[in-house]
Amino acid sequence: MAETGDSETAAVKEEIKAIQDDFTIPDILPLLPVRDIVVFPFMILPLFVGRENSINAVNQALAGDRIMMLAAQKDAGVDNPTSKDLFEIGSVVMVIRMLKLPDGRIKILVQGLAKARIDEYQQTDPYFKVKITRIDDEDMGKVTSKESLSIEAAMRNVRGQMEKVINLGKQISPDILVIAENLDDPGKLADLVAANLGLKVDDAQKALELVSPMARLKKVSDLLGREIELLGMQQKIQNAAQEEMTKTQREYYLREQLKAIQKELGDIDDRQQEINEFRDKILKSKMPKEVETEAIKQLDRLQKMHSESAEATTVRTYLEWMVEVPWSIATKDNLDLKAARKALDEDHYDLEKVKERMIEYLAVRKLKNKMKGPLLCFVGPPGVGKTSLGQSVARALGRKFTRMSLGGVRDEAEIRGHRRTYIGSMPGRIMQGIKQAGSSNPVFMLDEIDKLGSDFRGDPSSALLEVLDPAQNNAFVDHYLGVPFDLSNIMFITTANMMDTIPPPLLDRMEVIRIAGYTEEEKVNIAKRYIVPRQMDEHGLSAKKLNISDEALKGIIQQYTREAGLRNLERNIATICRKVAKEVASGSEKAFKIVSRDIKKYLGVRVFTSEPEQERNMVGVATGVAWTQAGGEVMLVEATPMRGNGKLTLTGKLGDVMKESAQAALTWVRSRAKRLGVPEDFANNTDIHIHVPAGAIPKDGPSAGITIAVAILSALTGVAVRKDVTMTGEITLRGRVLPIGGLKEKALAANRAGINEMIIPFENEKDLEEIPDIVRKKMTFHSAKSADQVMEWALVRKAVVKKKTGGKTAKKKAPGKKAAKKAGKKPKGRTR
Repeated sequence: MAETGDSETAAVKEEIKAIQDDFTIPDILPLLPVRDIVVFPFMILPLFVGRENSINAVNQALAGDRIMMLAAQKDAGVDNPTSKDLFEIGSVVMVIRMLKLPDGRIKILVQGLAKARIDEYQQTDPYFKVKITRIDDEDMGKVTSKESLSIEAAMRNVRGQMEKVINLGKQISPDILVIAENLDDPGKLADLVAANLGLKVDDAQKALELVSPMARLKKVSDLLGREIELLGMQQKIQNAAQEEMTKTQREYYLREQLKAIQKELGDIDDRQQEINEFRDKILKSKMPKEVETEAIKQLDRLQKMHSESAEATTVRTYLEWMVEVPWSIATKDNLDLKAARKALDEDHYDLEKVKERMIEYLAVRKLKNKMKGPLLCFVGPPGVGKTSLGQSVARALGRKFTRMSLGGVRDEAEIRGHRRTYIGSMPGRIMQGIKQAGSSNPVFMLDEIDKLGSDFRGDPSSALLEVLDPAQNNAFVDHYLGVPFDLSNIMFITTANMMDTIPPPLLDRMEVIRIAGYTEEEKVNIAKRYIVPRQMDEHGLSAKKLNISDEALKGIIQQYTREAGLRNLERNIATICRKVAKEVASGSEKAFKIVSRDIKKYLGVRVFTSEPEQERNMVGVATGVAWTQAGGEVMLVEATPMRGNGKLTLTGKLGDVMKESAQAALTWVRSRAKRLGVPEDFANNTDIHIHVPAGAIPKDGPSAGITIAVAILSALTGVAVRKDVTMTGEITLRGRVLPIGGLKEKALAANRAGINEMIIPFENEKDLEEIPDIVRKKMTFHSAKSADQVMEWALVRKAVVKKKTGGKTAKKKAPGKKAAKKAGKKPKGRTR
C-alpha cells in the first residue's frame, strides 16, 4: 500500500510539473466560490464541492481544459453568493482529480497556477462564468548586491520564523521547511508560507493581493510575528495550567498512597479524619464566601498544629461553632393569613392588637418576598401572656422559636460574645440562640428588656442597639466568631413590664404594643378555654372526672387572686386539680363538679376580702387607683385633721412627686377655703396627717392629686366620700385636673374591686376607647376639667361651694348618684 501511494504521488507531481512547464490561461473561465480559504499559486489542496452552481462550474472545467477561477467569499455564511459577495482577486487553478461522494458532493484536488483579477461576470446561472486578467509579480529588475543581501536576509528571517512557529506547536508539515529552504524567489516563499500558515481569510487575501514580492514577504513576516506571539502566550497558559494540574494530581496521589499505607498498617489517622470531616462540613454549610474563607484559614492552622496543644483545642472549638451555626438554613414563612389567624386564636384569647399586627406583617410579606423582620415590644403586667404570645407568633408564622432572658444581664459580652483570646470564651447569647433554633430566621424573644443592668463590664443595652437596628444588623459581628452574620431576617420580640427603665435609644427602635390586664369575664373565658384543659391534661384528669363551673372560676378570681395577669389563677386551678387527682388516685370513681361553695374546701380561707373602709361612705377616706408593674391597684388615701399649727404630715412610703402632689392639693384647698366651706384660719390651728396604706409599699407619681384633695376636703368639712367612686388625676394650684397615664389598667383595677364609677381627667376621655367594651358598659366615667367638679361627684352630701349669682353668694348642693336619679337626669360630666 505504501508503494502504491508513493507511485501515485510521484505521478501527480510529474503531471503537475508538465502542466507548469507549459500552460496557457484562457480569458473566460468558470468560477468556483470558496469559503474559509484563500488559494495561492502553486498551492495543492483538496476541496469539497456541494452547491449546485459550484458543481456545475467544476463539471464545465472538467469538460474542457480543467482550468477554472477560484475566488474567496467575503462572508462564509452566505450560501448563494453574488458577485458582490466575492473578492475581486483570486487564483486560477487546475482540477487534477475529481471524486463523487455518496452524499451528492464531489471532492476535487486542485493546484494553483497564477493570480488573476475578475474583470466581468458574464454568466451567473447555472454557474458563474467570468472574464479574467492574469496578474504577475512585479519585475524586480536588476538587483544590486546590497538589495540581494536585503532579500536574502528577509527570506532567512521568514524561514526562521516558520521554524519557530513549528517548534511552538503549530501543525505544519516539516516538508514545508525543506521546500522553503530550496526556494530563491521571495514571492513564491511568501505564497508558500501564507498558504500553509492557516491564516484568516482577510489576512490571507491581503497578502494575495500584494503584487510586490518583497511587500508580500514583509506582510507574511508580520503575520508570522503575530502568530509567534499568540503561540507563546498560549503555551505559557498551557504550561501554567499543566503545572497546577500536575501539582494537584501529585498531592492527590501522595495523599491516596498515604491513606493506603495507613490502612495497610492499621494505623488510622484520627486527626486527618477530623480535618476531612471539618472540611466537608464547611463546604456543606454553604457559608458566605467571607465566612468560608475564614473557616478554611482556621482549618489550615489546625492542620499544622500539634493535636494536644492548647491552641488546637481553641481552634477546634471555634470550627465546631462555625459549622453548627445555620448560615444558610431558613424556614419558609406560612403566608396563609387565615391559617395564621386561626393559630393565634387557638393559643390566646382577645389581644386583637398583637394578632392584627402579625397578620399585617404576613400580608406585606406575601406581597414582597424580601423584607426586614419587625421589631416589636410587648409591654404589660406579669402573667398576661407576653412570652407565650411570642411562641404563638412563631407557630403562626411557621418559624422556629428561641428565647433569651435579659433580666440581670450586666455584661456586654453576654450579647456580643467573648474574644477568643480569653480562656473559656464563647459566642454571645444571640448567636447561641440562633444555633439552638437551627434556623437563620427564627422568632427571637428578648424577655424582660426593662430589667437590663450595666456596670464596669459594659452596657448590654448599647450592644443591643446594633442587634435590634434593622439598618445595621445585617452584618452583626460576634466577638467570638469574628465574621458577619445577617440578623435582618430574624423577627425580634421584646417584653417589658414597664417602659420607664428601657433606655430611650433602644425604645426608639421598637414598635411598642401594650398588653393590659384582663377583665373578670376575660379571665373566666381564658380559664375555660385554655387554663383548665391544660391543667387537667397535666394532672391526668379527663372532662368526665372534673368540671369547674363559671361561678367557681369567678369566685377564685374575686377571692383568691387580685392580679392583672393569670398566674395566680392558674396556680389555684392547679391546686384544685391536684386535690381531685389525689381523690381519683385513691380509688374514687365519682365525677367532681366544682361550684362556688366548694372553693373553700379546696383552696382554704379566702385570701382577699373587701376593705372595711369600702363597705360604707367615710369621712376623710377617698378611693384612688394607681398603676403598678402588675397592672392597676385600688389605693385608699386617708386624711385626718388635728389641733396644731398648720403642719402637713405624709406617711405611707411616698415618693417626692407624690409628696409634692399632696402639698399642691392642700394649697388648693387653702386658697379656696371660703368657697369650699372650710374655716379660713384652719391653716393656723390645724395639722393634717395624710396616710396611704399599705405603708411598706413604695408609692409615687402625680395621679393621686385629686384623690388627696378630696380626702383633705372631706376631713376638714366632715362630708363623707362616696365609697362607690374612685378617681385619678393630677391637680394644679389653680384647681385644674391634668391628664394621667395607664387609664386602662386603672379602670380594670376599679372594675375588679367592684367600683363602677370613676372620675378621670377630661383630656383622658380619648383613652376610654382602649378599655374593653364589657368594662365600659359596667362603669360610669366622669370627665373632670376642674377640682370643683371632682368634689361634686366624689362627696356624698353638700359641699359648700359658693358661687356668685347676680352679686349674691349661693350654696350649691353637689348631687350624688341617688339625687341625680331622683331629679331624672345624669350627673354633670358623665360620659357613659
